[in-house]
Amino acid sequence: MTDQDAPAALRFSGIATFMMRPFEPDPNGLDIAIAGVPYDGGVTNRPGARHGPREIRNASSMTRSIHPLTGLDPYALARVGDVGDVPFSAIHDIDAANDDITAFFHRIVSAGAIPLAAGGDHSVSFPILRAVGANRPVGLIHIDAHTDTWDAFHGSKFHHGAPFRRAVEAGVIDPKRTVQIGIRGAQNFTDGWDYSHESGMRVLFMHEVEEIGIDATIAEARRVVGEGPVYLSFDIDALDPVHAPGTGTPEIGGLTTREAQRLVRGLQGLDFVGADLVEVSPPFDHAQITALAGATLMYEILCLLAGRVAARK
Repeated sequence: MTDQDAPAALRFSGIATFMMRPFEPDPNGLDIAIAGVPYDGGVTNRPGARHGPREIRNASSMTRSIHPLTGLDPYALARVGDVGDVPFSAIHDIDAANDDITAFFHRIVSAGAIPLAAGGDHSVSFPILRAVGANRPVGLIHIDAHTDTWDAFHGSKFHHGAPFRRAVEAGVIDPKRTVQIGIRGAQNFTDGWDYSHESGMRVLFMHEVEEIGIDATIAEARRVVGEGPVYLSFDIDALDPVHAPGTGTPEIGGLTTREAQRLVRGLQGLDFVGADLVEVSPPFDHAQITALAGATLMYEILCLLAGRVAARK
């Protein structure tokens, strides 16, 4: 029987896990732990991202192992498992939900595994970063249509437009080692843009990305984060809505899926200590387009993390 004939090759069969990896609820022994964060209590408009992890799991059955450009097989370099979803004790209590997320990812980090998370809305990045950056602030590569550095909105400081402002305030990311890529879309106030610039973040608006090109954007991102530990956060609305209609805050004029793959691939070799992909909202999706884009980009990110694992061994 060949590998292609093995039962695991039946991508339409069995219980869906991320990338068809084994379900490993205990992160001990894993190099990379893929987790779902089914939470969208921080959205400011269109909901549905709580369903993102389940649909990304389904779509990820379409991914395979060997990278078509680099020839890298992440599963040959690292032990990768699906550790399941964050269990919530009080999902309608924002503070409690954030604490549940932090505790779940603290367990992953304490086990020595690198977390790769599927959201969920973008508010989940802050509690994840509280676990990843608990011992020292980390650099951040943030690919998104929005800076997500607003302050409080309608009485809450913990919404999907604020995670990286909160992360700076908590001392878990270094704003001077933070780059935000693909920012666009009109705003009713400039609070987020202003905070990003004033705190020392490098903001590449989409028009600058278009002007300098993807290769120069990669070079600038690498320059900003340097050689220290870095976290990657990819909001699916960084993609143009043509490629990702199923998201809460779509903004036209975004990256193509090909540009996004090239951008992520160009980050190979950085000292990644964690990553997330967020804001896939299946109720607004069509023909699983957004879920497939999310799953495929998670595979690209997984290759970055696996490369880092291999370099450390």
